[in-house]
Amino acid sequence: MSVVKIIEVLTTSEEGIEDALRNAVEETSKTIQHIDSINVKNIKVHVKDGKISSYGINCKVAFRVEGKQ
Repeated sequence: MSVVKIIEVLTTSEEGIEDALRNAVEETSKTIQHIDSINVKNIKVHVKDGKISSYGINCKVAFRVEGKQ
């Protein structure tokens, strides 16, 4: 039987949304194995002096839980 668990992750990037997503995958992969997908819940842009200063995403990370065989 396969079990999928979901955690919520917040990440930012000064480069763009794609870089923020890449950061979410890379950083989460350091402690979580078997990541299947990421669902972006929310995208936020931080503004400073009338210009975009960073991009933030709130996402759900789904991963398979491996049990003992």
